Amino acid sequence: MLFVIIGHDGPDAKRLRPTLRPAHLEHLSALAAEGRIKLAGPLTDGHGSLIVIEADDEQEVRDIAAADPYNGSVFESLEIHPFKQVLPD
Repeated sequence: MLFVIIGHDGPDAKRLRPTLRPAHLEHLSALAAEGRIKLAGPLTDGHGSLIVIEADDEQEVRDIAAADPYNGSVFESLEIHPFKQVLPD
């Protein structure tokens, strides 16, 4: 099942992002290697980031997000939503 994680940047995100980015990417690398990260990256308007991830259920996504070094630092808050991919097939 696919889920969307939207990480909303906090007030210190611009300052914290460069120092925490290597740990954030390391956290997601194993999932990406397994093909579970479908796409990920920062929103170019500076408001946060988007991750589309495959997981068994929402609790698994919440656990992954809770372990991310950006959570509670770069990201002030998170949204998690189930997602249905329509395109591309």
